Parts: sequence; C-alpha cells; structure tokens
Amino acid sequence: MTERRLRLLKWLSLLGTLATLGVILIGAWTRLVDAGLGCPDWPGCYGRLVVPDGATAAAHTPEAPLEAFKAWVEMVHRYVASALGLLVLTLVGLGWRWRRRADYPWRLSLALLGLILVQGSFGAFTVTLKLWPQVVTLHLLGGIGVLLLFLWLHLRLRELAAASRPPSRRRLSPLWGLAAALLVGQLALGGWVSSNYAGIACQGFPTCNGQWWPATDWSEGFHLTQTVGPNYLHGQLHADARTAIHFGHRLGALALGLGLLLLTWREWRRPGLRPYLVGLLGAYAGQFVLGVANVLWWLPLGLALAHTAGALALVLTLALGAWRASRVGISRQASHEEVAHA
Repeated sequence: MTERRLRLLKWLSLLGTLATLGVILIGAWTRLVDAGLGCPDWPGCYGRLVVPDGATAAAHTPEAPLEAFKAWVEMVHRYVASALGLLVLTLVGLGWRWRRRADYPWRLSLALLGLILVQGSFGAFTVTLKLWPQVVTLHLLGGIGVLLLFLWLHLRLRELAAASRPPSRRRLSPLWGLAAALLVGQLALGGWVSSNYAGIACQGFPTCNGQWWPATDWSEGFHLTQTVGPNYLHGQLHADARTAIHFGHRLGALALGLGLLLLTWREWRRPGLRPYLVGLLGAYAGQFVLGVANVLWWLPLGLALAHTAGALALVLTLALGAWRASRVGISRQASHEEVAHA
C-alpha cells in the first residue's frame, strides 16, 4: 500500500465526514424553510437539472406553482448530496486494489457505499411520497449513519497509516451500548417530532401546555403506518397526537441524560476517557438548553438549526469516546492507576 494513496484516502474520508455534516444541516434547513417539496419531482426540478423559470415549471407541473427560493434550496441539497455520493465512489475505487488485505477497512467502505445508495432512494421517496413522516425520519437516521461510517472509516485509515499492524482492542462496557441505544432512540424521536411538525406541540417548560402530564393521544401519535398519499407538509396529525410525540421526545431526553450520567460515572476512572466524557455531558447540556429555548421562543429558524447541529455533536462525541474506549492502552493505564492507589 503506497503511503501517498493511503494519505489521500485518509484525507478524503475526513472530507466526507465534514461534508456529511454539511449535507445533514442543509437538509435540516431545507425542512425548516418548508422547501422539502420545492421541486415536486426527482431527481430533477420540474423536469430540469436546474431550477427553471415559472412558465417552464407551470407547463411541467401546473398543480405545483414554482417558488424559486424553495426550489433552489432543495436543489442545492441534492447537488451537495450527489457530490457526497461521488466522493464515496472515489473512496471505493481508490481502495479496490487493497480489498483483500485483512488490515484495510474494505467492508466498511462497501457499507458506506450501500448506505449512500439507500440514502439516495430515501431522498427520492421523500419527494414522491410527499414528506411521508416514516421516510423523512429514516432519511435523517440514514444521514447520521453515513456520518458515522465516514468517521469510522477515517479513524481506521488514520490508525492504519500510523502503525505497521492493527492495535489490539478491548471489549466495550455494555453501558456504551446502552448510551448508543438511548441516543439512537432519541434521534428517532427527534426526527419523528420534526417530520410530524410537533416541535411546539408542548408549550412551556418544564410543564407541557400547563400540565405535568398533558392530554395526549399516543396511539395516533406513534401510529407508524400513516396513509401514503396525502401531502404531509405541515403535518396531518391532530393536536393531542402531536403533543404525545413532543412529550415522548422530552421523556427520551430524560432517559438519555440518565444513561450518559451512568456511563460517565462508570468510566470516569479511565483518565484517557475523561475529556470525551466531559465533552459528551457538555454536548448533552447544550442540546438540553437549545431544546428548551426552541420551545420557549417558538422554534426560531436559527435555534432549530442549532438543535440539529447539537444532535450531531452529541453523536460524534459518543462515537469518538467509544473509539477511544475500545483501545487497550486506556485499560492498561486505568489498571496501573488502580494498582498505584491500592
């Protein structure tokens, strides 16, 4: 394996990680400005690869009048996502010759390619199924999955470039799995809140609509087989169903916070992990404050976008902490410290 090509792959994977962050945030902005259906077709916009003029759009889809700003927002999102797909293809192509090497993360590269193709399909379904909440939520989770695979690929390539043989690894505590499961659940709840437009269904904090346990319709709020066909822009659910979704997201945030505190308490004895644990709690605290601010100030665009960015920071911090915790050096360091204090 040539050092030059390996270095290129390492930097391309880092670029992919940063670009995926941008794609997710642009996607969130697209949704927040109601531009998800700015182009009623896919992959083009009113049959064109660039946003057409009003007359062309009217001739193509007369029932969906052109709103140029929203159409351009949607198309910029598609352009950037397409560029990300090309970057993944480049990584796979450059790594092809080392696909049989045991120390090269070839399967990880293929997983990334597979997921980016699935994401492209979800992008199409988001438009053709008119913002069906199930697809929108899965599209968000898929984007976060792409981010994590890019990050993991970069870490593996950086490790490969720095050592002649892969370092030994240690089994993670089950608490890392619990924290990851709680975070995935909370991200799914956040996506469900967003896709059903339930962000301000609970007014006020810490109470919801003036009550500690508000009127809710859980069965309708979490009815995962909503009808395909209606336009889900601005949502279709009634107030109590949206309240259930929002309130569920608050309960999920509480569970996640407890899980992260438990993880921090259990792993604090490992000095090499402490910066990651502090960062994890800091990211959670920031998300908590942003969530409360969004409720109290009725979901302003900047704060809503910052809340998405905060969720990504939480994901990255947990992933980096888990990566660091899996390295044997931490375990040895902790063992020596425990012997010294004995």
